[in-house]
Amino acid sequence: MQSVAAALDRLGELAASPTVSRLAAAFEAAGHELALVGGPVRDAFLGRPVNDLDFTTDATPDAILAIVKPIAEAHWDIGRAFGTIGARIAGETVEITTYRADAYDGASRKPEVVFGSSLEDDLTRRDFTVNALALRLPKLELVDPSGGVEDLVAKVLRTPAAPEQSFGDDPLRMLRAARFSAQLGFTVEQATEQAMTDLAAEIDRISAERVRDELTKLLLSRSPRSGIRLLVESGLAERVLPELPALSLERDEHHRHKDVYEHSLTVLDQAIDYEIERGVLDSPDLVLRLAALLHDIGKPATRRFEAGGAVSFHHHDVVGAKLARKRLRALRFDNDTIAAVSRLIELHLRFFGYTDGAWSDSAVRRYVRDAGDQLERLHILARADVTTRNRRKADQLAFAYDDLEERISVLAEEEELAAVRPELDGADIMRLLDVPPGPVVGEAYRYLLEVRLDEGPIGPDAATDRLLAWWASREEPHA
Repeated sequence: MQSVAAALDRLGELAASPTVSRLAAAFEAAGHELALVGGPVRDAFLGRPVNDLDFTTDATPDAILAIVKPIAEAHWDIGRAFGTIGARIAGETVEITTYRADAYDGASRKPEVVFGSSLEDDLTRRDFTVNALALRLPKLELVDPSGGVEDLVAKVLRTPAAPEQSFGDDPLRMLRAARFSAQLGFTVEQATEQAMTDLAAEIDRISAERVRDELTKLLLSRSPRSGIRLLVESGLAERVLPELPALSLERDEHHRHKDVYEHSLTVLDQAIDYEIERGVLDSPDLVLRLAALLHDIGKPATRRFEAGGAVSFHHHDVVGAKLARKRLRALRFDNDTIAAVSRLIELHLRFFGYTDGAWSDSAVRRYVRDAGDQLERLHILARADVTTRNRRKADQLAFAYDDLEERISVLAEEEELAAVRPELDGADIMRLLDVPPGPVVGEAYRYLLEVRLDEGPIGPDAATDRLLAWWASREEPHA
């Protein structure tokens, strides 16, 4: 947290930039108010990078367009219905929004857009006091009607209006509270948190797409654990991601010191650390983080009490993959993300068989083949899934995975393992067997792939001999 003077100096430098100064002069010449608002002002106080330039004004969307057209390299009005006009000015992208006074009607899943009349009223209708800060331009006057600067100092999230009113106006703000608590490391004020609990059911009025976007932003923060906890403890997770709180009732047979919920949060923490440490993925990685958080959601449905007091969760990987697909579809995630996350969950236990006995080269090839383009994420997930407090056991598992990755690396150099395929393709099979396209070609290809996985590269000539021998051994007629 920077001092007020330092923050204002930083905001003054920002206001003097070509983009902001040009925009401020244009609005002043047109007789309209303009203020830098929200995140950029907040981040100037926090010493964080200012990446987005958001402005608010008393001008209508039509008036905003008329003002920015002469000074912009490009402009767009895709958000015009909500009062927002976008533009690129002096090489930077900006968004300018008419003062707002939005509210939900109590039934609709989208806000009713109502334009406001003053900057102060606009700010008091915003989500949190720390985002209800503005810098009037060009006079550089800080506007803070709700005590946002004090809350920044105290690292507290609080709504400008009564939290019941704020969350009633837009229930998505409850998810934003969880997201900002994780992103900023702030604590949610007690009355605000209580309102989240009391009004959790109101989140059902929000579209799945908006919920998905907030959950995504939360998961992409550096340390999402505190935000996830807030969702679970407030009851919001029960409405938007019910598989997560269900884990808190179960005991993990591998990690008896934690329930599965705590274990899953630890796996997420460790996956993020590995993601950053290894530097191979584009960080932050949403697919990895979703898979880490949800990897054990199949356990509640598969829990069985065995003789002697043991607990088993057989096939929770397969069940969990199905549950993840269903939940992510309901949240409107894209098909590629759904497929990748569910595949990782399905495969996340595979490595633990490696420690039971030496894998053959064939088993290593199958591990790589089954992981496909998710191999690096699977490496991280498998490592992160080790949360035992038994240091010796943890070291053994880490050494085992080091060994597996080394074997994959060696085999990859020798065999181009990342693209495991038979030496003969479909055209070769049809030519050698004199058959048209059809199921038999796929059957032959799968046979040759099994040979390739079992024995490694054998060369085209040997593959031809094996194919012809397989064909001759078939019991059905070749006609």
